[in-house]
Amino acid sequence: MPSLAPLLLLLCVWASVDASWGPGVRYTPDWDSLDSRPLPAWFDEAKFGIFLHWGVFSVPGFRSEWFWWRWKGQHDLACLLFMMKNYPPGFSYPEFAPLFRAEFFDPERWTELFEAAGAKYVVLTTKHHEGFTNWGSPVSWNWNSVDTGPHRDLVGDLGAALRKRNLRYGLYHSLLEWFHPLYLADKKAGFKTQDFVRSKTLPELYDLVQRYKPDLIWSDGEWEAPDSYWNSTDFLAWLYNRSPVKDTVVVNDRWGAGCACKHGGYYNCEDKYTPGKLPEHKWEKCTSVDTHSWGYRRDMRLSELLDLPTIIRDLVQTVSLGGNYLLNVGPTAEGTIPVVFEERLRGVGAWLRVNGDAIYSSRPWHVQSENSTVPIWYTSRDSLVYAIFFQWPAENKLELTTPKTSPATNVTMLGSPKPLKWTPLGVTGLSVLLPPPGPPSPTAPPAWTVRLQGVA
Repeated sequence: MPSLAPLLLLLCVWASVDASWGPGVRYTPDWDSLDSRPLPAWFDEAKFGIFLHWGVFSVPGFRSEWFWWRWKGQHDLACLLFMMKNYPPGFSYPEFAPLFRAEFFDPERWTELFEAAGAKYVVLTTKHHEGFTNWGSPVSWNWNSVDTGPHRDLVGDLGAALRKRNLRYGLYHSLLEWFHPLYLADKKAGFKTQDFVRSKTLPELYDLVQRYKPDLIWSDGEWEAPDSYWNSTDFLAWLYNRSPVKDTVVVNDRWGAGCACKHGGYYNCEDKYTPGKLPEHKWEKCTSVDTHSWGYRRDMRLSELLDLPTIIRDLVQTVSLGGNYLLNVGPTAEGTIPVVFEERLRGVGAWLRVNGDAIYSSRPWHVQSENSTVPIWYTSRDSLVYAIFFQWPAENKLELTTPKTSPATNVTMLGSPKPLKWTPLGVTGLSVLLPPPGPPSPTAPPAWTVRLQGVA
């Protein structure tokens, strides 16, 4: 006899939704109301997070986390040849699941790395488009990490370790599943039916929230259907009104076709989104150390990875424009984070330990950047202004043309309390004499920060 747990869960879900529209409800299930909710302050203060794409796709570790779709959906020649060369005839994608063992997964070790990297929040894939869940989903029988593969609750284990270190926990969740029969049937019906949403997507979202109480829900896989198909506004109204995380949870903008950069909490807009100017709405840039994939690739090359100077430049520019920076690494099927990714993350942490005052809890200044002697990116916090630069100026003289000085102006470099000598350039601007740099070294910092006090 099949288990009644999924049915009972679904009944509880809809009962809780119905109860969400009682007296005293703050948010109704429409975008005008939902978009009016203030973003919880912790997210803007955090600035830097780590993204983890981990699942059955980590086993083949070829092309990207979209391997199954490229192989069976697009019949990509490279994927077809890869399977013919390395696996027996008739091998199916679900047969990768028992090989996803995560035998070396140590959540304490992972979270030590994330803390050392200076991250303030971590987002884990609970389910990607392949549909495999990294927890014991009651509506994903035998296609989850408890029933097969690792035989453990990966979502819960990582969450427990993160909270010991006071790191915020975000859960990535794909609304769609490429090859789920109910989703394909709804799609064939032009999304006029919602069998997949009612029996799979929504029960899993409610289960994740009630079981793990996430600080952030990173929704994805929305683009083929409107938000009305996904019942997104109903879910978000429940999340904001009745859920156990109603006052602290943050969500992104991927809740239906046409929602990105328009509705939701903060905006992702698109992968690796970089605005040309300061946006009016809080946003986040998600990007990956591996420029070719979000998931682990066994054949990745060093030349295809972001180096530390590029990551720091990207982080600084994102924060200067008011965004958060979510940096992705792909763990292996064995549950390890490749050493090259660890090296990048620890490098970010080393830089933030010196320069973090210019990043965490900062705000965009009235000018975000300038280009005088060298390119400068500005941030601010309270009455302080920070000028971050990536190349050392000639003759150790850094010219800043925007700040307006005063008799109370004081200039220092982060990492050294000694005041720096400066002279005004005119009505606005100043020239700062920097200390001589050390000899060229592979361990030299990728960027430096000058702190300005008493400027306008």
